[in-house]
Amino acid sequence: ANSSGPRSPADAANSSGPTNPADTANIPRTTGLPQPTNPSSPKTPSRTTNPTARAFILTTADLREAVHVGQEGNLVLFAVDASGSMAARQRMRAAKGAVLSLLLDAYQRRDKVGLVTFRGEGAELVLPPTSSVEAGARRLDALATGGRTPLAAGLAKAAAVLAQEKLRDPARRPLLVVVTDGRATRGTDADLARATARLAGTAAVVVDCETGLVRLGLAAALAARLGAALVSLDELPAAGGGGPLAGVVRAARGPAGRGRAA
Repeated sequence: ANSSGPRSPADAANSSGPTNPADTANIPRTTGLPQPTNPSSPKTPSRTTNPTARAFILTTADLREAVHVGQEGNLVLFAVDASGSMAARQRMRAAKGAVLSLLLDAYQRRDKVGLVTFRGEGAELVLPPTSSVEAGARRLDALATGGRTPLAAGLAKAAAVLAQEKLRDPARRPLLVVVTDGRATRGTDADLARATARLAGTAAVVVDCETGLVRLGLAAALAARLGAALVSLDELPAAGGGGPLAGVVRAARGPAGRGRAA
């Protein structure tokens, strides 16, 4: 029976429970019972008790990535001799029709088309490289012709435009189309040599516009300097829209590629 009377000093001494709170803090609490765990505390991750479980090991060979390989567009730059009178107007009409026709293809092919003309005192970029038909039609509405023929200045201007575009988009393939009879009535041979040297390695086509029974073959000499293909404008069939000049470009640049995922 439990006694409700006062405890003697001997009973207090034999008691198993501590009476000092400080002593209580020093008593370990491992009594053999399961200890609660705190799921938020950074403990060692629990291990499975399933002896048949195996860890997955990933290597670089197991990784996959969707890579989209896009179509590389072309940069078609015309350099057209706009000197003279009637012959120059014929060349400009041919160039304008080719540019606008190629711009119609530009969206699908991701191409850009530009136009440099040279006449009188120098050369001018009348159509900066673009894929916009509207911009091309607006800028090509009225093109000046006449004057002397600064062939070297025209080629130098074309080289500068191509170099600038290469910095903007190194993957774009350049194609230079020079429309001329090869005559140069302004500038020196040294100027022409420097200009052609700047275009070394550039894919090019020289379209010979020389007419008449007696022909000097100057366009052929220019093509040799540039390492370019030579075609004669009056011998070209009209291939597709845009006339013979557009046909020359379409043949030189090849079929359009298609983007794909690798």
